[in-house]
Amino acid sequence: MSVTDLRPAIEHYHRLLDDDTGRQSQAQLNDQLHRRELFFGERPLCTVLRPRFLTAEQYAHLRRAIHQIMPAFAKVHAAALADAGFRAQFSLADWEEELIQTDPRFRASSPTARMDCFLTDQGLWFTEYNAETPAASAYNDVLSEAFLGLPIMRRFEHAYDVRPLPSRHHVMHALLDAYEQWGGREPPRIAILDWREVPTYSEFVLFQDYFRSHGLECLIADPRQFEYRNGQLLADGITPVQLIYKRVLISELIEREGLNHPVVRAVRDGAACMVNPFVCKILHKKASLAVLSDEANRSLFSADEAHAIDSYIPWTRNVVERTTQLDGQIIDLLPYLARYKDDFVLKPNDEYGGKGIVLGWEVSSEVWTAALRGALSVPYIAQRRIVLPTEPYPSLVEGRVQILDRMLDTNPYIWNGAYASGCLTRLSTAALLNVTAGGGSTVPTFILEKRD
Repeated sequence: MSVTDLRPAIEHYHRLLDDDTGRQSQAQLNDQLHRRELFFGERPLCTVLRPRFLTAEQYAHLRRAIHQIMPAFAKVHAAALADAGFRAQFSLADWEEELIQTDPRFRASSPTARMDCFLTDQGLWFTEYNAETPAASAYNDVLSEAFLGLPIMRRFEHAYDVRPLPSRHHVMHALLDAYEQWGGREPPRIAILDWREVPTYSEFVLFQDYFRSHGLECLIADPRQFEYRNGQLLADGITPVQLIYKRVLISELIEREGLNHPVVRAVRDGAACMVNPFVCKILHKKASLAVLSDEANRSLFSADEAHAIDSYIPWTRNVVERTTQLDGQIIDLLPYLARYKDDFVLKPNDEYGGKGIVLGWEVSSEVWTAALRGALSVPYIAQRRIVLPTEPYPSLVEGRVQILDRMLDTNPYIWNGAYASGCLTRLSTAALLNVTAGGGSTVPTFILEKRD
């Protein structure tokens, strides 16, 4: 069943959403957003009145694709740890080179992760691998609960069955699995670690409530609250922490607090278990897709892995002066990128929230040329443009329901580096789909099935 097979269901949903139902649903959604603190900073997470629908077949395809591609990621991660020459393709900073030598003492390099994808009738493309701090699974779960209670959903479910894709429990399971492999025997006290001023703080509260509801001690802690004393990591000098749910970016932690920070020292000494660990930085680099895509590394992969790469990874290269292959032809990379800017996007190797991304088809030749020059001094990748899928989504404007096409992505959560379960969907009217970048909306994702 393809994307187009959802059209009858979407059209039925929109027919049911008259202005009166729209006003009732929006009022209830607004109440739920405030009641449950579903905000990114001061912006509501969701600004539309329809969830994302996937067919069971689409979701199964998504999970199969993740299952097929993850062995290739694991293979390049192992090769990078074993061989500094191979690892150079990831452009790690000196301090990253030092920290990745820390043994996390559990198997998965990224127990929690997310793949950012685009799903269309023409194919499925993985454009980024968030292997360090995948966010929004708690937001997604609670937003799903809010949507299921809306007046429009009460009417819609007479004709269609909808099934949410919860993922908070996967976060908890991944944390506890890693902790047990690390050597933890007693129930841990969990610290959710990030700066207190970040816009995602309200999600930390949702996770804290969820962990506590399952009998786990949990606190939300700023890195500046910690001490490392007598072999214990202490929050506020008194509360021992054994398990860190790391939401702070490693780069921000090191840049602001240094390699001598108590959390860093405790993790390196094996006094605390941290998820995700320092070694996640290798695959979190956007260059990981370039390493998979590059013909220079082809011999590393099995036939099945190579097929998965060809099927799901768009053509991606580190921006350096070299020749390479594209569509079976040898090209001089930089002149080719300069000439065909409308076909490519430039992405910094280690940024988030859309920072530093340059969409070739949206900028002038002068801006693109300058971006290419800059990409030679700061690690960047070039990636072939993906035609973004669109769907119609309704919103309430001045008391009336209006339906507008929005671009959307499809971002499955990945657990223990092996399997996918749960999915984040982001919408935007701009080509850069990223809530952190200042626009767009998050919607819950439901599996849809027509009732007999």
